[in-house]
Amino acid sequence: MASRPVFVVTGPSGAGKGTLIRELVARIPVLEVAVSATTRPQRPGEVDGTEYWFLTDEEFERRVHAGEFLEHVAYVSCRRYGTLRSQLDRILGDGHVCVLELELEGALAVQREVPASVTVFIAADVSELERRLRERATESTGEIDERIELARRQLERAHLFRYMVRNDDLERAGAVLAAIVERELELAGVPGTMVRP
Repeated sequence: MASRPVFVVTGPSGAGKGTLIRELVARIPVLEVAVSATTRPQRPGEVDGTEYWFLTDEEFERRVHAGEFLEHVAYVSCRRYGTLRSQLDRILGDGHVCVLELELEGALAVQREVPASVTVFIAADVSELERRLRERATESTGEIDERIELARRQLERAHLFRYMVRNDDLERAGAVLAAIVERELELAGVPGTMVRP
């Protein structure tokens, strides 16, 4: 059997990555989403190890130097996010296939480092991204404008990834993403990957 793939889903903010991944994992039981680590404060109701692994700046830095991260990124806000290699090891050890939801640079880093990675870029029209971000109302107008400009730059790099799925219709995009994943699992000889109806 070939090595198990690691599915990496990326794309601009507001493209619907999280929604598509939730539907994908519900349809294909062998998949499991890796929990990222972060230095941002834990919000009320969040559980360590469920939404994120919440680390102090010092602990995050120690793990970076120890080579424990597959990928990591620091934002202007000084918050850091990353994927611990131990998450991939645990998911594989449990007999599952790992799914990562990453920003563009993290996705490219995993694509370089993990030969079995299957990268999927989720795209949407810039006007649609803007509408979704404004409806979400989790950022200020200035932050939304910055995200839109970043999205334009990211869309220009979609060709760097193995697949691109346009999320202009959620049901269609979900079906396309599931078909890609099923095909890659079949090619890798991963058993028990029947899609749930």
